[in-house]
Amino acid sequence: MKRVFALTFFLFCNYVNAENTIIAIVNGDLVSLKSIENELFQANSKKEKIDLVNSRINIVIQLQKAAELNLLPTKKVLEDNLLKISKNNEQNFNTLSKYIHLDEIKNEISEKLTILNLQRFITKNLMVPEEQIINLCANDNPIQDQKQIKVAQIIISEMDDNLSIRAFLNNLASHIKKGASFKAFAKLHSQHPSYHNGGVTEWLDVKGPILEKLDLLDKKEISGVYVTDFGFAIAIKVDERFVSSKLKECKQRVIYNYADIYYSDWLKNLREKANIKIYYEKLL
Repeated sequence: MKRVFALTFFLFCNYVNAENTIIAIVNGDLVSLKSIENELFQANSKKEKIDLVNSRINIVIQLQKAAELNLLPTKKVLEDNLLKISKNNEQNFNTLSKYIHLDEIKNEISEKLTILNLQRFITKNLMVPEEQIINLCANDNPIQDQKQIKVAQIIISEMDDNLSIRAFLNNLASHIKKGASFKAFAKLHSQHPSYHNGGVTEWLDVKGPILEKLDLLDKKEISGVYVTDFGFAIAIKVDERFVSSKLKECKQRVIYNYADIYYSDWLKNLREKANIKIYYEKLL
């Protein structure tokens, strides 16, 4: 009986020690075998085990950087995601809260949301040139069935004196018709953020009554006063083109792919700078 107890105790201790075995150290943080134990069951070779460890190290590096940048999800965000999980599994929140692996679920959700926050933060200012997107999407849908225009606008939402905005814009339009620079007036008077580049917009789909009217303008012909979400405006048509109506969908895919490559390179560089020690001998 004592021998059976001793054997059982020995096996139990080995199990506890195994799941708490340190398999890597990342910038001073310990990575235990337990953190990848579920995945290890499916690993059939040492190489696969090493790949799992490296994958976990990448996660730890990202979590460390996110914590440094204060990008951790709030308690409310975590609770909202748990609520979604319970609804998707047709369970109420009270039932889920009694689940024995709830802490593991919470931790997994927290890690995924944290890394998602980091990915968005790192790629938020990534810019893909418009012409490059069009070239990449040219074969996606060769039918150019959507007209787009660029316009330059002078937009005013409020004024200090008693002169009405409409009258002021009409006065500017009169000077522009006589040869004054629209770009100069836009930089001087427009209250829209586009003032710095002379009021020129990005490419706009010709949809809706305002853009349809602006599309009828000849180049450099000035519009009458019209109302936008930002205030009263006058405009000239700068350029026009036809593109695929699916360009926007393709553009999103291209930007996503660029962001994915950019983030992967950024993570690779971050890992190269990290202090990492892997105990390969423990991955039998």
